[in-house]
Amino acid sequence: MRNVAILLFNEIEVLDFAGPFEVFGVADRKADPKPFQVYTVAERGPVYARNGLSINPSYLLNDHPKPDLLIIPGGGGYQTDGTPFGTRREVDNPAVVNWIRRQAARAELVLSVCTGSLLLAKAGLLDGLSATTHYLALDSLAQLSPTTTVQPADRWVDTGRIITSAGISAGIDMSLYVVGRLLGKDVADETARYMQYDHWV
Repeated sequence: MRNVAILLFNEIEVLDFAGPFEVFGVADRKADPKPFQVYTVAERGPVYARNGLSINPSYLLNDHPKPDLLIIPGGGGYQTDGTPFGTRREVDNPAVVNWIRRQAARAELVLSVCTGSLLLAKAGLLDGLSATTHYLALDSLAQLSPTTTVQPADRWVDTGRIITSAGISAGIDMSLYVVGRLLGKDVADETARYMQYDHWV
């Protein structure tokens, strides 16, 4: 069984974390034991996602199981007065950025959804690699990590240990891809069929 840790923070995009949570939660659902144990981690709780959804994280940053897969979702931007929120705020949060750096060093795979890639970039994890993100954040990714090759046309980008996806729903496709990579295409296809999700392959 692999532990799948999903980072939560205020103004997170709901589907960014809920999509991968669902994929890994139901993958090979009849297996015993299940191949993945999925849990959420946050600096503090509760977390208030976009549109006011309240979420209680499973664990806090200083007390959680070791992640085998680390998922960094996205969501965020700027208020009309220029105040950053979501990932745009968290890139300047040393507690979160340093936690990502530490967990990534011991995880088997590190995944980002949407603007979660900005947090990976801030942590120095995308230096010299290819990556993608939400189409509205491509310039921000290039600015945060000038040595990263930004691939705007790709649904997800697999560089080995680090896999980034484009915006929001792309996190579901990336997660199904990772299920296929780890457990085989048949398991990924059955997971998508159970979810009744027409996934990209």
